[in-house]
Amino acid sequence: MSDSSQAVLEIVPPAGPLTGKITPPGSKSITNRALLVAALAKGRSVITGALSSDDTRYMAEALRAMGVAVERQGTTFTVTSSGRLAAPEKPLFLGNAGTATRFLTAACAFVEGRVVIDGDEHMRKRPIRPLVEALQRLGIDARCETGCPPVELFGNPAAFAGRDEISVEIDGSLSSQYVSALLMAAPQAPVPVNVRVTGDGIGSQGYIDITLSVMRAFGANIEQEKALAWRITPTGYTATDFAVEPDASAATYIWAWEKLTGGSIDIGVRPKDMSQPDAVAYRFIQQFPHFPAEIAGEQMQDAIPTLAVMAMFNETPVRFTGLSNLRVKECDRVRALSTELNKIAPDLAREEGDDLIVLGRPDRANDDTPVEIFTYADHRIAMSFALAGLKRKGIRILDPGCVAKTYPDYWKDLARIGVKYRA
Repeated sequence: MSDSSQAVLEIVPPAGPLTGKITPPGSKSITNRALLVAALAKGRSVITGALSSDDTRYMAEALRAMGVAVERQGTTFTVTSSGRLAAPEKPLFLGNAGTATRFLTAACAFVEGRVVIDGDEHMRKRPIRPLVEALQRLGIDARCETGCPPVELFGNPAAFAGRDEISVEIDGSLSSQYVSALLMAAPQAPVPVNVRVTGDGIGSQGYIDITLSVMRAFGANIEQEKALAWRITPTGYTATDFAVEPDASAATYIWAWEKLTGGSIDIGVRPKDMSQPDAVAYRFIQQFPHFPAEIAGEQMQDAIPTLAVMAMFNETPVRFTGLSNLRVKECDRVRALSTELNKIAPDLAREEGDDLIVLGRPDRANDDTPVEIFTYADHRIAMSFALAGLKRKGIRILDPGCVAKTYPDYWKDLARIGVKYRA
């Protein structure tokens, strides 16, 4: 197999069904939540089944810079903490890890001193202003000049002293991560905190449920007052051992490998046993090549690239709706999907507002004109367009190493079940 760090990887369509057993990596979303909450808990916590990737490495490195002992052996993290984060000596660099950036921004409101949270050129284009403005309303000196990282804030636990309770509102329509960030920070406060979502609701409500579940596992006391309002009491967190479930977003690719080739791949967990929103995509993948005419993406956003690339081989066109949040991910994924699909076949996809329409046709598998897929340094663009290469010759993935963000063994796992590559 070719080294995934090389500049280009061409997938050779397999001659037959892909079969075998593949263990998906641990959930990125759950791992980074558990790492932060464990760092805010006094004592020693052991997190098993965790994801070891670029995103979780950035989170672990940032926590170490703030005085938390974080050790990793394989998929196990051991976190030992005083229960408080200390101001780091230099800016925290978080690459393009959106969860780490948003979660730490809120958590650092309780740090005594100056904290600068920064990332790479891609992270510096991802919005964070709604979260920063929420912290400002709480009395925290926080700023982000461009509306995106870097964020500079001066944590001030004393700002919350003397109050009977704290209330904060946040617009969660752009990203549920803003809401999760405030919720996870809240148990550090000296008084109860009320968090209420304003605007048009939350994209990916299921990720809020994951946040609350992780918080409760570490001892947080949360009352659901309304559909999008919570009251968190000042319990702090209690160190504990915590098991991370496999990543549902990563599993969507494996389910697609199986379905596109008529194979059978055991991932060791049933979709219905996963708590992550993207597990819902399994139901749609099983309908291929007869996807419904419309698929809503609000509650399974990271699965949409998987389904959109599969849709090029569907029997009928598919409209993907509710994709506005995909425009502010690692790249504008709606634009990236339409652009790269149209490289494969002219007029294969088009954008209508924030909807994406893919004009499926099974005979697209007969094409063999070489196509280089630009991945925008986005792991999900690389992994999803690899699916096209399972049925169509000539698919060449540029910058295949970007999958290290969440699924470092992606190319190795494909090779393990029989897929070959050309340099």
